[in-house]
Amino acid sequence: MPLHIYDNPDEMSHAVAAWIADCIAATLAKQDRFTIALSGGSTPKALHKLLAASPLKEKIDWSKLHVFWGDERAVPFSDGRNNAKMAYDTLLRFVPVPAAQIHIMRTDIPPEESAREYEKLLHSCFGPDGPSFDLVLLGMGDDGHTLSLFPGTAAVHEEKAWVIAFFLEAQDMFRITLTKAIVNRASKIAFLTVGTGKAHALKEVCQGPPDPDRYPSQVIRPVSGELHWFVDAAAAAELK
Repeated sequence: MPLHIYDNPDEMSHAVAAWIADCIAATLAKQDRFTIALSGGSTPKALHKLLAASPLKEKIDWSKLHVFWGDERAVPFSDGRNNAKMAYDTLLRFVPVPAAQIHIMRTDIPPEESAREYEKLLHSCFGPDGPSFDLVLLGMGDDGHTLSLFPGTAAVHEEKAWVIAFFLEAQDMFRITLTKAIVNRASKIAFLTVGTGKAHALKEVCQGPPDPDRYPSQVIRPVSGELHWFVDAAAAAELK
């Protein structure tokens, strides 16, 4: 499991952006599409802006990207908490990905219906076994959650469904999320983790005993793909 540690978030974002551009180029040299699942949260914003600007914007063949999301809050697209809106505001408005290849999780229909619709979409893109996404970008919360897999929720243990929706009482909202069943089949998975608030969870997820009910990020274990952690020095402070 490669662990990449950088002095600060800005240095990390530049390194991850270049790494993603290289991954896209290498993959498209072998196949005619690149499937990526984006993450929500604040950490990807700087990364998105780098990808949408020169020189990386010109290096990437955006016409061959198929864009998905790892999870979504069941709030309208106009809501600032909507993950798809954040990605549009920081990346997708500025790069020429064909609209038909941008696959948002719908929030204008009931959450369970949205999850079923997204799962059907994913089954049309990926087979029942073998690799799924070319790249999944993930964040990790201070509590060790990733995607919408929160401590103590049944979502952490979902084995069959690729996409589920559930009501998260702590946030008084529905969440729609990919599960480990499809994410762990990705060719590459990259966690982006910054800040002192993440230090304890990062230590437990990477070096602690298995306890996914407390630290759900532990369930992300690729079947045959690569798992990368890109972290800043503050987040890495408690690692041995």
